[in-house]
Amino acid sequence: MPSQMNRPVSGGVLGLIGNTPLVKVQRIDTGPCELFLKLENQNPGGSIKDRIGLSMIEAAEKEGKLKPGGTIIEATAGNTGLALALVAASKGYKMLVVIPDKMSQEKVFHLKALGAEIVMTRSDVAKGHPDYYQDVAARIAKETPNSHYVNQFNNQANPQAHEESTGPEIFEQMDKKIDAMVCGVGSGGTLTGLSKFFKKAAPECEMVLADPKGSILAHYIKTGEMIDAGSWLVEGIGEDFIPAICDLSRVKQAYTITDEEAFTAARELLAKEGILGGSSSGTLLAAALKYCREQKTKKRVVTLVCDTGGKYLSKMFNDYWMQDQGFIKVERYGDLRDIITRPASQRAVVSVKPTDTLLRANALMKLYDVSQLPVLEGDKIVGIIDESDILFAVYGDQARFKNEVKGYMSTRLKTLEPKTPIEQLMPIFSAGMVAIVTEGERFFGLITRSDVLNYLRRTQK
Repeated sequence: MPSQMNRPVSGGVLGLIGNTPLVKVQRIDTGPCELFLKLENQNPGGSIKDRIGLSMIEAAEKEGKLKPGGTIIEATAGNTGLALALVAASKGYKMLVVIPDKMSQEKVFHLKALGAEIVMTRSDVAKGHPDYYQDVAARIAKETPNSHYVNQFNNQANPQAHEESTGPEIFEQMDKKIDAMVCGVGSGGTLTGLSKFFKKAAPECEMVLADPKGSILAHYIKTGEMIDAGSWLVEGIGEDFIPAICDLSRVKQAYTITDEEAFTAARELLAKEGILGGSSSGTLLAAALKYCREQKTKKRVVTLVCDTGGKYLSKMFNDYWMQDQGFIKVERYGDLRDIITRPASQRAVVSVKPTDTLLRANALMKLYDVSQLPVLEGDKIVGIIDESDILFAVYGDQARFKNEVKGYMSTRLKTLEPKTPIEQLMPIFSAGMVAIVTEGERFFGLITRSDVLNYLRRTQK
């Protein structure tokens, strides 16, 4: 194993882009094939988009489209924006990013930390709608002096980055022996660039598409027909149109991957291989595994860990979020217990004791992003403390943060048995209260308005 100490010192963070590791899958069933993962999550910005971020900005500089002090503008589902923001920060440009509202909070925080200005728009509208994120970005660019709209979907420096760097790296790391390459399409740059490279270097290498369910691309490859797009939760790949730079001509096989398959694959990748990949990585892995397991002979297959899963800790690596979406199956009772997000039976309840301080109660609310907590003595609920209780207690005398919860909690509790009809929750919510599910002295959990909304969405026909 080469020593990390032998690596030369980089002249800056941009010098760390590319030359990412390639690893072989060891503990996941790959059928008769060998499956290799190109760890693009090891780029300094955490994704494969670092390559095109640098390529597109340097191309704009060379062509005179981007001048000192200028503003870079781009529409992105996240990682291209992060890559551009990283390069912009390193080179001294301003950055404005237009994002759809399904982007993970981790990406939003990352962008803001890099100094990017963020404009959030709708994710439920198609190209041509005035609120479509690409159209919004183009409009802002026209209105902003000394700006450059990168437009990754129509920028030849995008696929060029993969043709000149990602493809050659993979080919050399695979000892020039590769039978299939599994890619997704966001802008189309990765698939197009790799297709161009392997057409010359390894024409026998099959190009395989991994596409989220709801995207139009897999259907188009299989039938040649354009259909209306659906919706999907995976970020960064899948499209409702065919981007101008996207060359699908060498793709002979395409797999449609559901959100559940993608998220499950990404979680399995971490649990079995120790690799923290993002949601698009899960889509690619799920498709690559399907391809590998369908083969009759041994093949050497490569796919990408497109970005780090650290950007999705609040989503697909959050069991409660996965349960809310219906992707983690839990025991169902056919009663109010099915609505509880944090059931006591799973030790998931965030609670305080009567003798805990108001300061501790407030800290737990902030940590878990909740506005009220049950007050428990053992398994018995004896009260509720919410933000209002704490505010009115400490306003004018902050020393009361040290006081015990029992002096300020509400003991006016509205308890319901599990078999109570769901419609009886509505008067409780109208009264500004939270529903408490109990049976005798046994506490099952709280039900909030948000819990009911998640339940209704999950169970809609």
